[in-house]
Parts: sequence; C-alpha cells; structure tokens
Amino acid sequence: MDSVEITTLPNGVRVVTDPMPTVESVSVGVWVHAGARFEPLETNGVAHLLEHMMFKGTARRSSSEIAETIENVGGHINAYTAREVTAYYAKVLKNDAPLAVDVIADIVQHSLFDEDELVRERSVVLQEIGQAHDTPDDVVFDNFQAVAFPDQPLGRPVLGLADVVGAMPRDAVTGFHGKHYRGGAVVLAAAGNITHAELLALAEQHLSDIPAGAPEPFVASTYGGGEHCEPRDLEQIHFVMGFQGVPVGTDDYYALSVLSNLLGGGMSSRLFQEIRERRGLVYSIDTFLSAFSDGGVFGIYAGTGPDLIDEFVPALCGEITRLADSLSEEEIARARTQLKSNLLMGMESTGARSERAGQQMLIYDRIVSVPELVEKIDRVTPEMLSQIARRTFATKPSLATVGPSSDIATFDAIRTRLAA
Repeated sequence: MDSVEITTLPNGVRVVTDPMPTVESVSVGVWVHAGARFEPLETNGVAHLLEHMMFKGTARRSSSEIAETIENVGGHINAYTAREVTAYYAKVLKNDAPLAVDVIADIVQHSLFDEDELVRERSVVLQEIGQAHDTPDDVVFDNFQAVAFPDQPLGRPVLGLADVVGAMPRDAVTGFHGKHYRGGAVVLAAAGNITHAELLALAEQHLSDIPAGAPEPFVASTYGGGEHCEPRDLEQIHFVMGFQGVPVGTDDYYALSVLSNLLGGGMSSRLFQEIRERRGLVYSIDTFLSAFSDGGVFGIYAGTGPDLIDEFVPALCGEITRLADSLSEEEIARARTQLKSNLLMGMESTGARSERAGQQMLIYDRIVSVPELVEKIDRVTPEMLSQIARRTFATKPSLATVGPSSDIATFDAIRTRLAA
C-alpha cells in the first residue's frame, strides 16, 4: 500500500487508489461515515433501510437495471450498513471500472426513494429482521450490544426495531440521506488494476453532485455492562460475555488484538484447546473485538449445551482470571504472527484492500501502511498484554444468553468468579 494515492475533491469527497497492476479486476466502492449510531431512537433502522432504498431506482436506472448493468459485464455489486459506516461497492474487470463508478455514484446521489418502492422495501427489511430474530446467534449479539451500550445509539440493532421500521416515513429516509451523505463524510476507494489519475477523473465526472459538508457528530459511547438472558426452547445456549474495550487504532487496540488472538483466535488458542479440545464443552468458541471511534468491547462467544453450562462457566472464568499471569513468549509470538499473516494475506485481495482504504480514511483521514501496522503489532510486549488483560477483565462484564435458562449461572456468580 506504499503506492496509495489520495486526493480530496472540492466538495470534500476523498478519492483513494491502491493500484495492483498485475491483477485483472478492480474493487471500487463508496464508504460513508453514516451508520446506525447516527440514528435517533425514533428512526432506529433508517441507515439500513436507506441502504436498501439506494438499489430501488434512480432517474437513469430502474432497480433491475442497477443490478443488470454490473452483472452483464460479469461483476457484482453489494452494500452493507454497520454501526459507524455504510458502504456501496462493486468488483468488475479492469476495463469496466468506469461503469462501476458510474453505477455506484448514481445510486448514492440520485436515488428516487419512490414511495411505492419504500412500502415494498420496508416489508423486505421486516422479513430480514424476522429472519435475524429466528437466528439465535444473531439475537444474542444484538442483546449483548444493548447491554454493553445501554440506552444509546451504539447499543441499538443495525437492522432497527420492527415497529419502527414498519412505520418509517419517506421523509425520515430522505432526511437521513440529506443530512449525512455529504462530501466530508464520503470516501471513494478503489484497489486493483486502475491508476489514481483514472479514478480521480471518474470521481470528478460522477461525484460532483454530493454536497459539501463535514460529517455529522454522533452520540458519544458510554460502556455499561449487565445481563440479558433470553429464554428460548433450543438445543444450545448461545453465550456472549464481554468487557469494556478500547477505540480502534490506539496502542491498546493492537495489544488487545494480540490478546484476543492468543485467548480465542484460532484452533491453537487457549479457549479452543482447553474448553473444546480438552473438556469437550462446546462446538464453537472464539473471541472478538468490536472497536469504534471512541470505545469498544472485547468479547467471547460460545455455544454450549444446557447440561454443560455449569462446567463451562467456571472453566471459562478460570481461563480469563489466570491469563494475565501466565502468558508465554511462545504463544505471544504465535498470536503476533497470526495477526501479521492475516494482514498480509488480505493484501492479496482487491476487495480487502479497497475496504481497508475506505475504512481507514474515515477513521484516520490517512492510510496506515502495512509496515506501520506490522510495527504496531511487533511493539506489543508481554508487559503490555498483562496490563491490558488486567484492565479489561476488571471492568464490569456484559453477558447475553439465548437458550434454555434454567441452568445458566447467575450474573453475580460470574462476577464473583472473575473477581476471585
């Protein structure tokens, strides 16, 4: 990524190119600093509904033509909404990059938000919400987020609540678009067989209708902690427990990334070896980091049987409480190597590189080079890991479970074990 080039258009849109001249494709997309945490309570879900509506037709293209235009040349187009970002992206052969930029710019700027289409798309999103509700490992993460960040936008579901989305008026959708889709909140990023001069010319041609303006502020995050147990008649208990994390990109973030990998990042991790391989208490168990601009969470997900929960919880708490004082150079080196390998392997993908460029410009307003990231990982010392482990696990836990509830250890009992 040393060859990455960046230009800012007069309206504030940042244009980023990561050339890969030896490949035959280009991944290109628009990243917008406008996700679910920018929503007020009364319109929770509007960012995601807006993302859906972007594909429902513009002045130049119908809904079907948006998809057909890209798929006719063998490419694909998609989008996603996250808590801080919404993205619209496509992958095409190198000669079709102008077409991909044209289509993405068209939907981002010139979508019609037709009232009849909105009625249909609300129904589609309600089905998506219903499907998520029927998926316990989706539900448990939404419940966990709500416990970790209570009574604030960051704790609300990205899909929104069914009653809110079902009644979402058109002016809420167009209002969110007008307020948040402004030049300073938008990045056009491409990786693949394309030059910066080519992408910049396309940006100047197709993205001039985005109005200038700085990104809108969001409500600051406040970590809470607590318990949410949802009884369901299932074969397994879906279990998520987490602690206060750190903002993305800080020195502590890289230390916590190494710690997460060491504890539950793969088949050689402590949790996988102890909880699954030696004890047979779970099928799946892993750790995760959710890091945002101003905070985050470090968490553990597992699925276990109701008859095993009484053994699983003490075993998990034991691994957590002994971690800070039992780190070995060998496992730290392995965790560092795995993180660096994942980073370097990702650099072989045009999609991963364009995603990285778009996200980093929104977070840092610059591209963090691979050597810099590797250096940050290598700078993590055993002492830093011990400190971040003690600090993290001393925070109030957040616990969410979905499944048979009769034998789940109480939240107070878990807190007592962690404090022991």
